[in-house]
Amino acid sequence: MTKAVLGVIGGSGVYDLPGLEDVREERIDSPWGAPSDALRIGRIGETPVVFLPRHGRGHRLSPSGINYRANIDALKRAGVTDLVALSACGSFRQELYPGLFVLVDQFVDRTHGRASSFFGDGCVAHVSMAHPVGPALQARILAAAEAEEIAVRKNGTYVCMEGPQFSSYAESLTYKSLGYDVIGMTNMPEAKLAREAEITYATIAMVTDFDCWHPEHDAVEVSAVIAVARANAAKAARLVSRLARDFPAEHEPCPARSDRALEGAIITPPEHRDPALMAKLDAVAGRVL
Repeated sequence: MTKAVLGVIGGSGVYDLPGLEDVREERIDSPWGAPSDALRIGRIGETPVVFLPRHGRGHRLSPSGINYRANIDALKRAGVTDLVALSACGSFRQELYPGLFVLVDQFVDRTHGRASSFFGDGCVAHVSMAHPVGPALQARILAAAEAEEIAVRKNGTYVCMEGPQFSSYAESLTYKSLGYDVIGMTNMPEAKLAREAEITYATIAMVTDFDCWHPEHDAVEVSAVIAVARANAAKAARLVSRLARDFPAEHEPCPARSDRALEGAIITPPEHRDPALMAKLDAVAGRVL
């Protein structure tokens, strides 16, 4: 069995993780470039926890400027087996109100220009994204939220836009008509890369606003978003603390095979693989290579 190490990525408003004990900071060199910030490594209860602020402390990085490959690679090198992504988002549904947490289970990628894979020319791989969220991890998050009496909704579709601008009214109406639930700017390609790295992934989409489709919220303002995001951050810290305290010591095999996603995924035979790319894949794909 593999020892469970819980990773937490903090989104807008979440730049630290209260309750983390025996903390040390570590800057991990990644062949994919520099991660968003130093990793904060410690424990909550008996569970090892690794925290990374997605935008860097001080919110220095835009959604399109984040080095998602370096972030996931660094977390993998730190031993993370299960990854919880905290993400601010807008809502397309009246019942998904600001302050509610949504445990999404599907993603639609509307980004462009972001490096979305560790693989490519020299070693081609195709992982399944049919079920990108680990159901057992999601169930543990739900149980932790209910134990902390935090309002939460299970399942939903998160559409990831490029940003950094918020949606136009036409875009907002389109996404709403397609049945999407929430919108954000950061969970893609993050979820894809976690899948390629065989890290079980789940998102807590923290609703900060109704997108501009809403007749009473026709303009999304940063000040209003940040105010809700800060309130959400305190709840998120409670939720993660409960999740970590109740987390199993051993990594649970993922029913969606996220921890075995590379099995049968690499199509390039060994004799045709690029040695330079193979060296960069030592952490994320070392189990199968």
